[in-house]
Amino acid sequence: MRKPVITVVGRPNVGKSTIFNRIIQRREAIVEDMPGVTRDRKYATADWAGIEFVLIDTGGYFPGIEDKIGKEVLKQVDVSIEEADVVVYLTDGRAGITALDLEIARILKRFKKPLLLGVNKVDNPDLDFEVHEFYKLGLGIPQRLSAENGRGVGDFLDSMIDLIPENLRYPEQMDDDDDRLQIAIVGKPNVGKSSYVNAVIGKERQIVTDIPGTTRDTNDTVVKYNGKEIVLVDTAGMRRKAKVTENVEFYSTVRSHDAIRKCDVAVVLIDAAEGVTDQDLRIMIEVVRMNKGIILAINKWDLVEKDANTAKFFEKEIAENHPNLSYIPCMFISALNRQRIFKILELAQGVAESRQQKIKTSVLNGFLREIIEKYPPPSMDKKEVKINYITQVKEGPPVFALFANHPKSIRANYRQYIENQFRIRFPFAGVPLTFVFKKKSNNPYD
Repeated sequence: MRKPVITVVGRPNVGKSTIFNRIIQRREAIVEDMPGVTRDRKYATADWAGIEFVLIDTGGYFPGIEDKIGKEVLKQVDVSIEEADVVVYLTDGRAGITALDLEIARILKRFKKPLLLGVNKVDNPDLDFEVHEFYKLGLGIPQRLSAENGRGVGDFLDSMIDLIPENLRYPEQMDDDDDRLQIAIVGKPNVGKSSYVNAVIGKERQIVTDIPGTTRDTNDTVVKYNGKEIVLVDTAGMRRKAKVTENVEFYSTVRSHDAIRKCDVAVVLIDAAEGVTDQDLRIMIEVVRMNKGIILAINKWDLVEKDANTAKFFEKEIAENHPNLSYIPCMFISALNRQRIFKILELAQGVAESRQQKIKTSVLNGFLREIIEKYPPPSMDKKEVKINYITQVKEGPPVFALFANHPKSIRANYRQYIENQFRIRFPFAGVPLTFVFKKKSNNPYD
């Protein structure tokens, strides 16, 4: 489930950026910062009261403006309102209602979006009475606040969160009820994501053109394979942040990241003619960072001149150049010719099952003893390192805890050795693994 989008609008100099900064700079609120993808635009993923949302600070709203830059800003503000789940309309309590405030209010009513009217710069109780004037805007109860000194901001944010639609407010709880396999189709623009989805479902449901970035949002499609329902999520192309130059494209990127967050397995589509580019690698690392199952689908394989060894060479190149990602399975497909498109679904089902597997503690500790006998952990800081015990503490995604006398002294190359040996012994193809090293605790294997 995607995060709700909250857009802050208002005429220039009413404090939009100040309230934006106050929200995202709270230690408990900031999640990740995504600044300035277009002129005077700021974006951040934040949370309040445990509810995550995308917050957008727009430029000053000047309806009817004629200059070129002003028109572009106005267009982007309109797009941000169109995309928003909640609109925050900020006004200036010290200046009172202006003709421009009335014009903006008239325009906002047309959008019919959940709206919170904020009256900013109400720094002290002496100004509270001035807030009543803003009822004239016809946008509900005005909420007083001071973004500068924080007065009333907590109550303001509580009211803002209350306006988020219920199905977006607690998306994880909603997703828990859906046990269908969720597969996100991700990749750069124009690698064939929509073409793949269309090939699987056998009809032109998604718009497909040769113009990069045709898909602007995520689209869910339910298909049945091997007797089970699967949710395919076709996402917009993910560009490098430096290349994101439109509001609409920003939303596409945010929702692609959300699609990865909610999926069980991500299929990273790569253009066979281009090979694995830096941006492909960034997308793969993002999927791994979120601990999702991952498959590489090399698309447009029909357009590549090849012999019997071409596929092996491709796989070898990935393994040698990116050894930490060598556990990711590759499939060579053609969405256009429907070549091996259903093999992807079969492989994804296998990765999803592997991601849920639980290994017995006795088996894990037998494995640990073997690899330690073969190559004991080297001493560090004049400390003899002993790893005593391993257990699986989570599945889906798998997390393994290893207990040692000096966990901080276990070198990075030895930690990698443990993972490499682990992957040789246990079948976790396409599944990122997490190993946590902890201080030795009391357990029967001490």
